[in-house]
Amino acid sequence: MQIVYLLLIVLMVIGIIGSVIPALPGASLILIAIIIWGFIKGSFAAISAPLIVTGIVLVLSIGVDLLAGYLGAKQAGASKWGQIGAIIGLIAGFLGLLPALPVGGPLLGILFGPLVGAIIGELIYRRDFAIAFKAGIGIVVGTVVGNLIQGVLAIAAVVFFLVNTWPQVFG
Repeated sequence: MQIVYLLLIVLMVIGIIGSVIPALPGASLILIAIIIWGFIKGSFAAISAPLIVTGIVLVLSIGVDLLAGYLGAKQAGASKWGQIGAIIGLIAGFLGLLPALPVGGPLLGILFGPLVGAIIGELIYRRDFAIAFKAGIGIVVGTVVGNLIQGVLAIAAVVFFLVNTWPQVFG
């Protein structure tokens, strides 16, 4: 049972990484690992508090992601065109469709795609490179800050799970 527990912790660590890196599953992997542990233990009573906390973290993560991107865009004066461009850039970057990034694959594409997409979207809408660049940076900064907050929330959920279950397994 200890090996399964450790494997689930590895899955949770992958969830923490996914909370920080866009387009990868994050808090949902942590929630899945806790649910699997509940099935293995045969009782959800022992993990009810970690399950509730992780559910709350999952909802907060989604809210933080949307709010951080929106606030970053709003602070930088981005239009809907910039936001749509950032989403398209994220998808294009993830799929490796950015011609400027022949190396680095999806990870660099996820980082630079929203910036390029937001700038292109703003250029189409406003035709002013300085404003477009500022909006693109604002969207990217908002997204990065949101992802860092999601990472902290994910770490908190995993630590809470470990504090509540580690003594049952190894104590």
